[in-house]
Amino acid sequence: MIDTGELLSAIELAAHKHRDQRRKDQDRSPYINHPLAVVAMLWTHGVRDRVPLLAAVLHDTIEDTETTREELARAFGEEVAAVVAEVTDDKSLPKDRRKELQIEHAPELSTHAKLVKLADKICNVRDLVDSPPHDWPEERRAAYFVWAARVVVGLRGVNAGLEQAFDAQHARGPVH
Repeated sequence: MIDTGELLSAIELAAHKHRDQRRKDQDRSPYINHPLAVVAMLWTHGVRDRVPLLAAVLHDTIEDTETTREELARAFGEEVAAVVAEVTDDKSLPKDRRKELQIEHAPELSTHAKLVKLADKICNVRDLVDSPPHDWPEERRAAYFVWAARVVVGLRGVNAGLEQAFDAQHARGPVH
């Protein structure tokens, strides 16, 4: 089970780290909405373990802010930091290679990392349907849906409810 105070501390840290960032959606919503949606997705589908819930809130901090794994380990423990690191893309690599690696590495992720990655993909495909970036043509959105489905193949078997949620959101998109 998760301690509410610890979860609030993770939310506070994520909000601080992402404070100047915006999503790519049409409204350019505050970035913190995304990690909150990811953790809410896990909670809705019965995840109560502190590690994936904390990692969900923090999942983009290493990748998209100046946060280090060590900082997360000090604040929330090595297990949480390790999960965040597992779902973090190496931004020194070209985008296409990072996307290929997500597909390749998905089956090898820890159970906790698979939960976070799956919830992240659900939220991303939902957002692409509900409020796509204004500069993403239909072909780019369709390509994202195809790619996300390929990543999720390697995540299946971790939580049936999340898998059904992904399938439902994916079915709403430009490619089924």
